Amino acid sequence: MVNKNKDAQAHSQHKIRSINSYPKYWAECFGDAPYLPMSRKEMDDLGWDSCDIIIVTADAYVDHPSFGMAVVGRLLEAQGFRVGIISQPRWENADDFKILGQPNLFFGVTGGNMDSLINRYTADLRIRTDDAYTPHAEPGKRPDRSVIVYSQRCREAYYNVPIVIGGIEASLRRIAQYDYWSDSVRRSILIDSNADILLFGNSERALVELSHQIAKGKKISELWQLRGAAVVLKKLPADWTEIDSTRIDWPSKIDKLPNPYEYKEQSATEGAAEIDSQLKTIRVIPMPLHRKEKIDANRSYIRLPSYEKVTNDPALYAHASRVLHQEANPYNAKTLVQKHQTLEVWVNPPPFPLETEEMDWVFSFNYKRQPHPSYQGARIPAYDMIKTSVNIMRGCFGGCTFCSITEHEGRIIQSRSEESIISEIEKIRDTVPGFTGTISDLGGPTANMYKLNCKSRKIQASCKRLSCVYPNICQHLNTDHSPTTQLYRKARTLPGIKRVAIASGLRYDLALKDTEYIKELVTHHVGGYLKIAPEHSEKKTLSKMMKPSINSYDEFKILFDRFSKSAGKEQYLIPYFIAAHPGSDDEDMLNLSLWLKEHNFKPDQVQTFYPSPMALATAMYYSERNPLERVRYKTEKIPVIKNLDERQRQKAFLRYHDEKNWPMLRNTLKEMGRADLIGNKDHHLVPYDSVIKSKSRFYKGKPNKR
Repeated sequence: MVNKNKDAQAHSQHKIRSINSYPKYWAECFGDAPYLPMSRKEMDDLGWDSCDIIIVTADAYVDHPSFGMAVVGRLLEAQGFRVGIISQPRWENADDFKILGQPNLFFGVTGGNMDSLINRYTADLRIRTDDAYTPHAEPGKRPDRSVIVYSQRCREAYYNVPIVIGGIEASLRRIAQYDYWSDSVRRSILIDSNADILLFGNSERALVELSHQIAKGKKISELWQLRGAAVVLKKLPADWTEIDSTRIDWPSKIDKLPNPYEYKEQSATEGAAEIDSQLKTIRVIPMPLHRKEKIDANRSYIRLPSYEKVTNDPALYAHASRVLHQEANPYNAKTLVQKHQTLEVWVNPPPFPLETEEMDWVFSFNYKRQPHPSYQGARIPAYDMIKTSVNIMRGCFGGCTFCSITEHEGRIIQSRSEESIISEIEKIRDTVPGFTGTISDLGGPTANMYKLNCKSRKIQASCKRLSCVYPNICQHLNTDHSPTTQLYRKARTLPGIKRVAIASGLRYDLALKDTEYIKELVTHHVGGYLKIAPEHSEKKTLSKMMKPSINSYDEFKILFDRFSKSAGKEQYLIPYFIAAHPGSDDEDMLNLSLWLKEHNFKPDQVQTFYPSPMALATAMYYSERNPLERVRYKTEKIPVIKNLDERQRQKAFLRYHDEKNWPMLRNTLKEMGRADLIGNKDHHLVPYDSVIKSKSRFYKGKPNKR
């Protein structure tokens, strides 16, 4: 059994201040705003002469806890600050950024719930025709790289006002990152935006601390050690230990590295005398040796290969990505440093996850759960999708390499209490106009990770695993789904609630650990279809995705069908698959296509791999190396499909049943030496070309039989 005293001791060594324990700012006397103001008239109606903080967002303002600007705004309001919102401003000049006047403390800039480039472009780099986060789904209401553009306009509007950037667009660009849209490595967004500080991940802790410190008169430059934050430094702090990670193929014997900051008389130049004396005290340790050295974890950092190096050396890029992901556990992560020419991007350890009481508090704010009245009832598709859904948790310990959720929200699950969730369902029932009795989702990043965490906080505090469920489910992971099952039962028996649907994606290999949960889900909460994501059938590709064997899917389907039948329901699984993922070659895609045909799946909506910033699979895509293993120059490269035509070909395998893809598939099968799969029998993948078949009717003078 786990020693609970040791567990508590391991957790208490980290000083964690609750986000609702701060004395409120003096402006609390104004009370809560019906909606956070978006105009001077609204400010006047509230009696405000100014805003303390102004949030600039690329999304329409929807006062709902599923929208980032609402959560952040209401959180800051609960701290006593006056918060205004500038939503989807015109960015050709700074006029719209002055509409609420100059903020007293800072601008908070976010690209919104979705990355602006992923929002605008498909995986094939075609421009999308709509924007789900805009009234009437109108496209073109946000600039590409919104955080950079908005930050520059804020600086133009009020030069001396601090700029704080955050949200998923900034979070995934905190260090040098491969940019799919320009096919290049870009600098940290801190450099390009000229912002003062970047808050990454779920940033409530950092944001509350930062806001109160600025309100007390501190400068952002004094808060460079703030957890969950990244800043730009011109000089590194004194008396710290540097763990050097700038090389990947170390020799068997490692000589002591000279201190690169040490002053040497014989190499003195005119500017050497100006070197800060603090830098002379930096102790440098090679990465392979740092675990053998006694290092003060609170005064050490890992030096990543510089922006210039990862730009010119894809192997070093993969290595830097590997180190970044290994330093993701907030209880043991080290600070990361990456040089950009003469500047140092300093990335502090991730924020500590919120406790249940704090999560409940964040979701208890006075959200109106509707778009701002200025939109006059215009349809906002993203709002329509989530207006009767309830977010029950955050985070994901799946670690799928192609997904950005883990990089942004972390691997530690943050769950709300059952009471808080039930209260929100009742609020939806009583206040949402036109509510029909259906809760559209009880979920989060994953449907079935609610209250699932490591059994031991001591083990959790030392863990470096990239996933709790790959290559197998960790023995220390709590897999008991009973809290989720109990929540479902209580939710659907509430007066006025006719149906509770589960629309979030399901981690089926995890669900197999609790068949009672599967029975409950299938019997009561599947409306005919259940989304599930095997992503591929082939082990070689699945290993690059960090996804379970397709056998797990088969096991889950057996239970799904059994429980559906016993409930007297005709229900189906809707599987999702990805084409052109790093590691997937044409042979893997052919085998997947044959698997789909064998199981009589004819997918309509299929995905092509989309290299999002900072994802491990994106590092694979750019470097053609596997950062899930120690990166070496001599390691064999993995297959990566980058050519657009080749990506389309892999996508065609997923839609083998679409006659538009048959010509392409015929050519591909012939090139692969698999022409035996072309024909009109059941075992064939695609039919003969109709033109060839038509000519064959007259072959050797035989009559055309109709």
